[in-house]
Amino acid sequence: MENCTEIFDVIVVGAGVMGSSTAYQTAKRGKKTLLLEQFDFLHHRGSSHGESRTIRATYTKDFYPKMVLESAKLWEEAEEEAGYKVYFKTSQIDLGSSHNKSLQAIISSCQKNRVPVQVLNHNQVSEEFSGKFQLTEDWIGVVIENGGVIRPTKAVSMFQMLAMKNGASLRDNMEVVDIKKDRSRDAILVSTRNGQMFWAKKCVVTVGAWMKKLVKEVAGLTLPIQPQEITVYYWKIKQGHEAEFTIESGFPTFSSYGEAHIFGTPSLEFPGLLKILVDGGHPCDPDKRTWSASPDTLSATKEWIQSKFGGLVDSSEPVLTQSCMYSMTPDKDYVIDYLDGEFGKDVVVAGGFSGHGFKMAPIIGRILADLAIDMQAKDVDMKHFNIKRFEGNSEGNHEDFDD
Repeated sequence: MENCTEIFDVIVVGAGVMGSSTAYQTAKRGKKTLLLEQFDFLHHRGSSHGESRTIRATYTKDFYPKMVLESAKLWEEAEEEAGYKVYFKTSQIDLGSSHNKSLQAIISSCQKNRVPVQVLNHNQVSEEFSGKFQLTEDWIGVVIENGGVIRPTKAVSMFQMLAMKNGASLRDNMEVVDIKKDRSRDAILVSTRNGQMFWAKKCVVTVGAWMKKLVKEVAGLTLPIQPQEITVYYWKIKQGHEAEFTIESGFPTFSSYGEAHIFGTPSLEFPGLLKILVDGGHPCDPDKRTWSASPDTLSATKEWIQSKFGGLVDSSEPVLTQSCMYSMTPDKDYVIDYLDGEFGKDVVVAGGFSGHGFKMAPIIGRILADLAIDMQAKDVDMKHFNIKRFEGNSEGNHEDFDD
C-alpha cells in the first residue's frame, strides 16, 4: 500500500468521543489534523456508543465539578456550531443514607465549588419529585440543577462532523500497531496493521479500553488501566406513568449510594423505559469479551427498583440490555499525560476515564489540544491525572470511603 509522506500537525489515534473532540479542537485551531479509528466510525465495540450518558457536577473530589461546569458550556458551544442538540438538561439527585461518607463528600464538594445544592430529607424528596422516589427515614437526597443527558453516538458524530468541517481528515478501519519517534525527521511515525504509515509533529492517543495494550506495545510502559465490561439495563415504566419519568416532566438523572452504586437517566431514548444499572462490571479483555451480564448487578438493580420506585417501574426483568466498557484506573481518575521517554512531549496519552469521562469530552479535547499544541493545559491542574502518581503508590489518588 502507498504510505503517506505528508506531515500532519497532529494525528489523533482513536475516534471515540475523546479522540473526536480532540480532532475537532486541533482542527478548529488551524492545525492539520488526522483522526484514525481501528474499527468503523461510530462502532459499538468500545465505550463511546449508545443512547445516553449522564452529565452531573456531583463528585466526591473537589477538582471535577469545575471541569463539568466548563464542559457543559463547551457542549453548548459545539451544539451551536453543529446546529443540533446532543445535551438535554435536567436536575441531578444523589441518594443515600445521611451518614454515607461519599454523599457527605459530594455535599462538601458542591459547596466548595459554589454549585447550588439542596439537601432534602426523605419526605422532601417525595414532595419534590411527586412521590416517585420512596426513601426510608434515614435517607436524603442531594439535588443540583447541573444534571442532564448526553446522546453518545450522536455526540461522537457531531465532533467528527465538526472536525471535518474545520479541515480534519478522518480515516476508519486503521488499527494503529506502532508509534515511533524519528529523530532525523523530528517527527512521529504512526503505522497501521494494514501497512499504512502517517507522519505527524504531534500524536494524541485516545484508544479507550485498548490503551493499556497499545502503550505497552509502543513504549513498554504498563498503564494501570483495566477494561471492565458493563451491562446497561432498561426497565419498563408501569402503564399510565410513562410521562412522569421524562425530562419534560422534571424527572432527574440520579445516582444512589448504598450496598450497590446505582445510577440512571430519565426516559428519553426509548419511550416508556428507564435506564437503571449498577456502576460497575467485571474485568475483561477488550478483544475477547463475553458480552454477558453479571447476575450480581442484575439482582442488585432489581432490588433497588423495588425499594425506591414504589411499584411504578416493573422490576421483574429488564426489557432491553446493552454491553459497554469502562476503562478503570485504581483511583478512578483519568490518565492524561505526555508519554515522555523517547517521545518527549510529542506523544500525549489520555485514558482510564473510569465510567465518568463522557460528560467531560469537550474539556478533555481542549486539554489534549492544549498539551499537543501549546505544551501546557490551561485552567486545569494536571497533577491529578499524571502517570507518575502511580509510581510507588499503586492506588494513586484513591479515596478511602468504607461505605
